[in-house]
Order: sequence, then structure tokens, then C-alpha cells
Amino acid sequence: MIEELLMAAAGAGAAVAVYAGVAARVVKQYERGVVFRFGRLRDEVRTPGFTMIVPGVDRLHKVNMQIVTMPVPAQEGITRDNVTVRVDAVVYFKVVDAAEALVRVEDYKFAVSQMAQTSLRSIIGKSDLDDLLSNREKLNQGLELMLDSPAIGWGVQIDRVEIKDVSLPETMKRSMARQAEADRERRARVINADAELQASKKLAEAAQAMSGQPAALQLRLLQTVVAVAAEKNSTLVLPFPVELLRFLERATPGPEGRDAAAAQGQEATPPPISSAYLKGAADAAAGVEPVEDLTGASVEPAPREEGSA
Repeated sequence: MIEELLMAAAGAGAAVAVYAGVAARVVKQYERGVVFRFGRLRDEVRTPGFTMIVPGVDRLHKVNMQIVTMPVPAQEGITRDNVTVRVDAVVYFKVVDAAEALVRVEDYKFAVSQMAQTSLRSIIGKSDLDDLLSNREKLNQGLELMLDSPAIGWGVQIDRVEIKDVSLPETMKRSMARQAEADRERRARVINADAELQASKKLAEAAQAMSGQPAALQLRLLQTVVAVAAEKNSTLVLPFPVELLRFLERATPGPEGRDAAAAQGQEATPPPISSAYLKGAADAAAGVEPVEDLTGASVEPAPREEGSA
């Protein structure tokens, strides 16, 4: 009798152990357990830890609640300003309702991926090239709103969307490079012209200050000579003073001055002749021998002989 009881107890214990091994489940910290009993969803979502189900009756599905990083394949499109681009992005999302993620959509990851590709192509068509290159933060927010609206009904929350790279055709890259080069050259010319204007103003002030002291110009000329000679050059360039040219111009009367003097009945006085010049002219005249006059009558012809015809 006792042996039969012991055998029955052992059999019951073995059956309980087998049942516990089949019914026992462990849900990890980053997971949630959704139970279907005879195909019907149980209201209770199993929390992390040890849990039990009815073998053969219940089905436990574990749903990952971590943030999923999903790269969006590169999408080609034409922007609003008719430029062909290739854009790729990345989507960060997580499941906030495990039951809805299993019931509402067949495969929530695939659904989010397809929706992200469609929304990215839509964003490309609505945006300009400059916005894709420089105003990505605004485009990221718009793309996030487009993905988050339908994903909420699936028990999925879009955490963040980022546009990673924008690929342009080589011709467009060269055009943009030429545009940037032209813009920088324009700014360089404006800066150079502004510098020339400021320098001209300072030089005008310096010239005005030097005009009051004529010796200042000579000192500046000597400083320039010293600066040029300091370079150890074999050729020294001496600038010709402009004031000397002006002095010579005032000292020598031009054609206009002579015409004006003639109109007034005044003759221009000849320059004085030195005594040395007069003495040299007299000596030269005394050393020349007089030449006979060769302008006499013509020579008479010789008389003809009697026998000549």
C-alpha cells in the first residue's frame, strides 16, 4: 500500500515537473509578453520576470521594447527646383504597446520601413536643394511627423528621424563649386576695393599734411630710397620729383605764352649771347680764305680754223 502511494506521489511529482517545465516562461527586462488563449488576446500583458501559461492552450509572444535603429535605403527623387538627388536616412523607433504592435499590423518593422521610404520620397519632391543641404533639421521634423501619425495606431512611436547623406550628380557638384568660387571672388574684390578706398583717403590726408612742409616730401623720398637699398639690389631706382617738372614748366614759356606776347605787340627778347661765343665766331671768320667770284662772264668760244668745215 505504501509502495503504491509512493509511486503515485512520484508520478504526480513528475507530472507537475513536466507541466512546470512546459508552462514556465521567462520574460526579459526589455520585453513584454502577449498571451493568446485559443487565438483570443488576453488583456493582461506579462511583465518581465517568471510567468506561467497553460500548455497547449496559451501562446506567449515576446515583443522587444528597445529602440530599433532602421536604416532607410537611399531614395532617388527630383526636388522642387528640378534637381535629381539621392537621399538616405535612418529611423529610430520603439514599441510602446506590445498588444497593438502584434494585432494591428502583420510586421511592424517592415511597415515602418516601407512608410519611411515613401515619406522620404515625398519630402524630396516637396523640398528645394538648398533645404536638403542646409536646413535638414526642419526636414527631419517634417519627416518625423509624417511617420509618427500612422505609427501611433500600430503601437509604435517614432523617436527620431535623421537624413544622413544627400548625393548630387557630378555636373551639379561642379556647378555649385563654380558658384561658390564666383561668390568668394566677388567678396574678395569688394574687400579689395574697400581697402583701396581707405588707403586713398589716408594717402590724401598724408599728401595734404606734406603740402604744408615741402621738406617732408624730400624726407619721404629719402626713406623710400633707404627702403629700396635695404633689399640688396644691384639697381637703385630714384624717382624723379614731380615738383622739379612743374618748376621747369613754369620757367620755360610754351607756344601759348609766345603767341600771347606777339598778340600784345611784345617781342620775345632773345637770350643773351656770351662773350666767349662772340670771340669764337670772330676767330672762325678770320681763318676762312676769301674765294674769287665765280659768277663772271661766260668763256668765249675759240676761233675756227680756215680749213675746218
